[in-house]
Amino acid sequence: MRVCIPVSEDRGMESPICGHFGSAPAFVLVDTETRAHQVFTNDNAVHEHGNCAPIAMLARERIDAFVVGGIGAGALAKLLATGATVYRGVPGSVTQSLEALTRSALPSVTPADTCGHHHGA
Repeated sequence: MRVCIPVSEDRGMESPICGHFGSAPAFVLVDTETRAHQVFTNDNAVHEHGNCAPIAMLARERIDAFVVGGIGAGALAKLLATGATVYRGVPGSVTQSLEALTRSALPSVTPADTCGHHHGA
């Protein structure tokens, strides 16, 4: 499975998960079977509320799931429309959330769980 995780800084698999999807400075895309990963810089991290566009940047990648610290309703709807599953990550690193995901210990994010405003990274 290919999982995309927004991070507050690039430290590879030890990158800390960002508190808000659209404002994340970068995204780590991980193959859960091989642990191979890529980092994508979010050139649109600073934007007006509701105008984040990282989904367009990531559209060329095949992504099965997203693990987020927080996400707005609009971004969640767009991710779900791609057929991907969106999970709430655990505080800490990409590695820690992936371990929880492989144990089926991460809850899915629903519209009731979304952010109404931007968080600091």
